[in-house]
Amino acid sequence: MAILPFKRVMCANRGEIAVRVFRAATELGFRTIAIFSEEDRVHLHRYKADEAYLVGKGLEPVAAYLAEDEIVELAKRHEVDAIHPGYGLLSERASFARKCRDAGIVFIGPTPEAIDALGDKVAARKIAQAAGVPVVPGTPEPVKSVEADAAAAGGAVGGDHPGVRTEVVGRVLGGDPALQGRAVQGDAL
Repeated sequence: MAILPFKRVMCANRGEIAVRVFRAATELGFRTIAIFSEEDRVHLHRYKADEAYLVGKGLEPVAAYLAEDEIVELAKRHEVDAIHPGYGLLSERASFARKCRDAGIVFIGPTPEAIDALGDKVAARKIAQAAGVPVVPGTPEPVKSVEADAAAAGGAVGGDHPGVRTEVVGRVLGGDPALQGRAVQGDAL
């Protein structure tokens, strides 16, 4: 028995994520619809869905899964109630979420406005701070260059003087001596 008022759910993705979406949708009583590129015509996700349709004929695989207009038109033609984008590909595209909404199809994910707002890391940081969510130390604006940020931290970049690098790295990393030492030695953090 379905909890939500959906009958037909499309996963606009491929591979394991699509298989997982189909499994969950089936458990909830939904009919599942897959899309596939020409190269994925024999992939498992196509056969795990109740129905499967080719998208992006003639396109490279990734381009086929990013064909927003074709996917929405296909969903309308086959009376899809909701589209789950999976992850990657269309999941972070506000334009796709908006097209689904405009077509009367539920986008299973954030609103287009949330995707727009949180897709920009600087804007997302400001939203989190305004909401009282703790954030890690960082710059309030986008980084323009390593040199400018090093200067803002009170040091310089380059040269063979480990003391200067340690001081700059220390300020950027919040003064953690263990991280400073590893960063100055060139180790991955």
